[in-house]
Amino acid sequence: MTRATTVRAVLAAAVLLVSVLITLTMSPRLGLDLQGGTRLVLQAKDSDTAKADRESTDRTLEVLRQRIDSLGVTEPTLTRSGEDRIIVELPDVQDPRKAAEVIGRTAQLSFHAVQGPAAQNDDTADAEGGNGPTLPDEQGRSLDLGPARLSGAGVKDATAAFDAQQGAGWTVSLDFHKDAGRDWTRLTGEAACHPVQDDRRRVAIVLDQQIISSPQVSPSVGCNVGLPSGSTQITGSFSADEARELALLIKGGALPLPVEIVEQRTVGPTLGAAAIDASARAALIGAAATALFITIVYRLFGALAAVALAAYGVISYAALVALGVTLTLPGLAGFVLAIGMAVDANVLVFERAREEHAQHPGRSLRSSLTAGFRNAWSAVADSNVTTLIAAGLLFFLGSGPVKGFGVTLAIGVLASMFSALVIARALTEIAARSRFVSDYRGINGIAAPGRVRTWLTRRDPQLMRSPRRWLLISTALVAVAVLGIVVRGVNLGVEYTGGRLVEYSTSRPVDVERARTALADAGFGDAEVTTAGAGDLSVRTGKLDNDGEHALRAALAKEGGKTTKVRDELIGPSLGDELRRNALIALGIAVLVQLAYLAIRFRWTFAVASVAALVHDVILLVGAFAWLGRTVDGIFLAALLTVIGYSVNDSVVVFDRVRELWAKARRVPLATVANQAVLQTVPRTLNTGMGALFILTALAVLGGDSLADFALALLIGICVGTYSSVLTAVPAALLLERSSKAPPPARKRAPGRRSGTKAARRDPLDNGARV
Repeated sequence: MTRATTVRAVLAAAVLLVSVLITLTMSPRLGLDLQGGTRLVLQAKDSDTAKADRESTDRTLEVLRQRIDSLGVTEPTLTRSGEDRIIVELPDVQDPRKAAEVIGRTAQLSFHAVQGPAAQNDDTADAEGGNGPTLPDEQGRSLDLGPARLSGAGVKDATAAFDAQQGAGWTVSLDFHKDAGRDWTRLTGEAACHPVQDDRRRVAIVLDQQIISSPQVSPSVGCNVGLPSGSTQITGSFSADEARELALLIKGGALPLPVEIVEQRTVGPTLGAAAIDASARAALIGAAATALFITIVYRLFGALAAVALAAYGVISYAALVALGVTLTLPGLAGFVLAIGMAVDANVLVFERAREEHAQHPGRSLRSSLTAGFRNAWSAVADSNVTTLIAAGLLFFLGSGPVKGFGVTLAIGVLASMFSALVIARALTEIAARSRFVSDYRGINGIAAPGRVRTWLTRRDPQLMRSPRRWLLISTALVAVAVLGIVVRGVNLGVEYTGGRLVEYSTSRPVDVERARTALADAGFGDAEVTTAGAGDLSVRTGKLDNDGEHALRAALAKEGGKTTKVRDELIGPSLGDELRRNALIALGIAVLVQLAYLAIRFRWTFAVASVAALVHDVILLVGAFAWLGRTVDGIFLAALLTVIGYSVNDSVVVFDRVRELWAKARRVPLATVANQAVLQTVPRTLNTGMGALFILTALAVLGGDSLADFALALLIGICVGTYSSVLTAVPAALLLERSSKAPPPARKRAPGRRSGTKAARRDPLDNGARV
């Protein structure tokens, strides 16, 4: 065994051992869509006293953190997003009404001197006179208040307690900071200068422009003496819950800025558990089918690649856990999808090794395998870079769970390269040194050309003889897709339009028409009701607050019995517009970045042709969803950007071969070179596509309703992308090259060979047994 093989084997064993230890000792961090809970996105608004910038939003976040900690939620997560948004994740919180009410209230607490009863019909502040507002007290009498003398920021602590001795019931005791305590003493001392029972002897405590208590200063307190800090109680016939909530709000402090809920998502724990089980089944069955397929195609080396595939699964999962990546439902789907995509590098290597062995029958199996790894490196690197670009765009321009998909996909790409270029290479190189494996062509999987390659050799179809014919077919497909978009329209999800989408499970079956009638009778005539699989109901409305959702659920319960909320998504109209705009920006940037990368790595004609095929795939996928009436949402965007990466991946492999062959045969017509490149890469394209299709079919059938549209989009996208990378991109490049006067690419000298050797002068388009 060579030194390089030994190093690879030791490195693979070390990484795999660490990954196994991490897998056994650490648990994954599940997103709310898998463990259940509520996710709120709050947007800070400008106020009279503060602007919604990064600093004020951070202060608002800290106040919210104190409030949520007091709610007793297990492991809440609060993060700032951009300049003025705060993302709040509350695991296991299924009814967001209480949480949203507590964390969203501005809690502007202030203490005022009472100037006396308000004059009749005088319910506004006299700004010129410097007076405070006129507000009703707890008995409903209007009081004229002086300007605020003290704010809630001066409160050091607030506790709820039951006062049994004084008979005051539940009260809230206040303790002030040092300077605020002096202001409190001064305020109560001035009030004590007025006679007992005079309204001016009272101090009004105002919360969010409402008097919650206006206690009289005790007769025992002397004029200008006042109450010391720490001996103040707010009374007001509170219940236990009201007293505790008031103490929580006061102790948490006033929000520096008012906040608005622009997004709210709630997922039931049963839905998350079902999604995990379904994805696990899909992963196991899909991976087993993929492993069986590559074992049948590549025999022993395919079986070793399947072992490397299992190692890839362990390594990528351990990386997700070790990095603390939050595993979301789309992320879980991305993890499963990456298993199928991980086969691609192995297929590229094995097909190049088959070509080398057919071209040089006298070579040892190990030499052919080494040449396969060397010659496939360029295509492997380029194709994985394009997928990483798509993953990066998902992370930076996606929102919520889509970011998790981008992270998972990126980790999957890097782990798949390690498994193919280190683990699989070490295993196959060790096996290739065996005389038994080398001598028996039917065992190793490399010495035999394969059925697809044999069929192509015998038939030798001239696919690129008439490139315009394929472009006309592609144009017709695009026209059908555009017709679907125009006629049927794109069914944008709530994420892009704003509104609310709630999914319910009922104890008794309820058909859609009965549910619509029940909701219309309850005042929700604009609600759209559809089935959501397994007898569940999906209700989509425009603007609907949490109280409205509670009433809507009650109306359904009259027909369906016990009604449980399975999923709840609320998106504000401003956020919907922003997400829709960001989706278009993401697509535009994806096209431009892929164009720039391909132009640098290849010729501009190849880059433009690849991007044209990419746009063709995007239009066809959107058109297919329009004709099918499927929802286009953030998960669809994740699938679409993945298809973009996959489509460019396929085009890169084909054009990489065109560049290689054309550089060796500069005088041969480009159409002939392109046809030969397509035929040589078809086995790789088909085998890679089959590996991904096994996984996606398993996801579509077993992944449940949550992943059905995602898997369907990728199934359509991969089929369309496989077609376009060969029969749209290559014909387009041929037509562009006819109008371009750029010379053919320069020939690269093979490592370790002189250009005048017999092997280097061999006709690269002589298919012989090689095609």
